[in-house]
Amino acid sequence: MAQVTTPDTADPARPWALLAELTHACPLHCPYCSNPLELARRSGELSTGEWTDLMRQAGALGVVHTHLSGGEPLLRPDLEQIVAAAEAAGIYTQLVTSGTGLDEARLSALCDAGLRSVQLSVQHADPRANDRIAGRPSSFAVKERAAALVRRAGLPLGLNVVLHRDNLDAVDDLIELGVTWGVDRIELANTQFYGWGLLNRAALLPARDQLVRARETVERRRERLAGLIDLVWVVPDYFDGVAKPCMGGWGAVSLTVAPDGTVLPCPAAASVPDLDAPNVRDRSLAWIWDHSAAFNRFRGTGWMTGPCGGCPRREEDFGGCRCQAYALTGDAARTDPACGLSPDHHIIRTLADHSSSQVPPPYVYRRPGAVPEAH
Repeated sequence: MAQVTTPDTADPARPWALLAELTHACPLHCPYCSNPLELARRSGELSTGEWTDLMRQAGALGVVHTHLSGGEPLLRPDLEQIVAAAEAAGIYTQLVTSGTGLDEARLSALCDAGLRSVQLSVQHADPRANDRIAGRPSSFAVKERAAALVRRAGLPLGLNVVLHRDNLDAVDDLIELGVTWGVDRIELANTQFYGWGLLNRAALLPARDQLVRARETVERRRERLAGLIDLVWVVPDYFDGVAKPCMGGWGAVSLTVAPDGTVLPCPAAASVPDLDAPNVRDRSLAWIWDHSAAFNRFRGTGWMTGPCGGCPRREEDFGGCRCQAYALTGDAARTDPACGLSPDHHIIRTLADHSSSQVPPPYVYRRPGAVPEAH
């Protein structure tokens, strides 16, 4: 049984964000994917009616923004109905996609259903490097066409790039690609090591000098693009010595719903043992948010021990990432080793130092060669 921690308040603040993982099926096999190694089968996914009801519940709970993600959400033939359900519930919808399967007719139908914006992933500015990292030929050309479609439709377009050893030296080119494609926002997110990303950590961890150069490039381009493109740099956990306020705090502002209806405080929380994660098929979203052991386990600051317990930053970084603490120490309640004050910080420092001298192993690709199971 997981330990239940009493939340700091009797009535937790309402969530405003929902990550809706509609499917784990995906045409790409990105080695940094944060989805779990054991992916949900399509036969176990929530039905159209279940996602429709979930959006109604989310709107009533206070959610105002949802990322429709996966896997590849365009593989859901009922995506338009899910978008319409979110729109009816007063929830802003953003499609998070690889672009595969997006054509003019599909985009038009999604816009008619109420889709508000699109976030398009890209792996590299060089088409061949992009396709190699994605594990799929011609995927760059697909993304280029998808970007053009979204711009013609008049929707806000964001570009999402997961950064790692294989593409950090191309940051300037990636930013220029976003400019060429006419995007409104570029998110440069250094790899978070969960799921397949953790499995491929040795191949993905960059050298320190790569990060220094990339950060300098971002700052230089941010000045030039001010007022034109929102340029976001998500700092790397393994190099800065500062823990990030993961998800704005456990069970504080957002929730994740996996394809099979499992509800989690963050996308990687399923990796925490004995979490006893609830399912929307068994309980209402409101009950899960307010009363479930999983959401109350690390909510607030009452659970904190060690350096976190008396740290003046505990209301700012919330102890860092619980999933990372477990992945690196085997104890989800320990101070995130990314923090320089953690007694386990040496684990991360050793990994980061070794990354500069190691020859990276080949990728273990996410579901290499797999064909998504049909509905």
